[in-house]
Amino acid sequence: MQIPQEKTNRNYKDSVFVDLFAHDINAKENFISLYNALHGTNLDAKTTGVQPVMLEQVLYMKYYNDIAMLIDGKIVILIEHQSTINQNMPFRFLEYIARIYEKITTKDEKFGRKLVKLPVPEFYVFYNGKDDYPTESVMKLSDAFMQLDDELKNQLENANYPLEISVKVININVDKENPILKHCEALKQYSEFIEQVRYNIESAVPEPFTTAIKQAIKKGFLSDYLNRKSTEVQNMLLAEYDYDTDIAVQRKEAFEDGISIGRNEGISIGLSQGVQQAKLETAKNLLSIGLSQDQIASVTGLSIEEIEKL
Repeated sequence: MQIPQEKTNRNYKDSVFVDLFAHDINAKENFISLYNALHGTNLDAKTTGVQPVMLEQVLYMKYYNDIAMLIDGKIVILIEHQSTINQNMPFRFLEYIARIYEKITTKDEKFGRKLVKLPVPEFYVFYNGKDDYPTESVMKLSDAFMQLDDELKNQLENANYPLEISVKVININVDKENPILKHCEALKQYSEFIEQVRYNIESAVPEPFTTAIKQAIKKGFLSDYLNRKSTEVQNMLLAEYDYDTDIAVQRKEAFEDGISIGRNEGISIGLSQGVQQAKLETAKNLLSIGLSQDQIASVTGLSIEEIEKL
């Protein structure tokens, strides 16, 4: 099985989490530390093969995932980082793993008579949102299956579902004291840093992201990383916390799929107005927490003139 070499595609904005564990110069060491914490192993980053197999928008249109790593060609770890719990994650992981398998195999292998050996998949969601959520839980694809009538239920009563995906959801908020934080220093410091960011926002601290970066460096949270990439981290945080615009973009993409088929000009005009309104509302929210006009323009795509009018 030939694994294609990765080409870096940064058409979407990374989160600090993704950068730490997938793209930064120390990402491999951070990821191996995370892997060891998940499995209770002691793999060495220098001798363990780790290959990114994330889906790329260039190849797969709207399909891309946060982190997907192939470990020694045998295990593929898929991780999503979320601040809002999405009950459809098993379904999304089903899409991801099917496309990853498609990506790392050849047509000859798929249609040949010899059994194709596939890496074993594991699925994780790392949650750090504000809503209370268990320290650990499991989502299953079968939870989404339609309810069956009594006759069909009896037929399946003692049978396993022919298709199942289990996703382990891990709450990495500091107050949950998840044991994984004790075994992965990079994850622990990331969680402490995000806790500081959230506190600054909720306390209306001026320039909350810049201040959080300085505070974290002083406290020793991700200090090397933040010293090297403070500007990039600030931009990533701006993108992460621009929730309203993110939702508007997702809606825009969904509508654009329909527009490309139906070519409905009326929908296109209405969509454009809706996205613009969402950007303006987001700009108001960012102004209220003290961000500069340049920062808001970078996040929302609005002009300085449009922001000044607010």
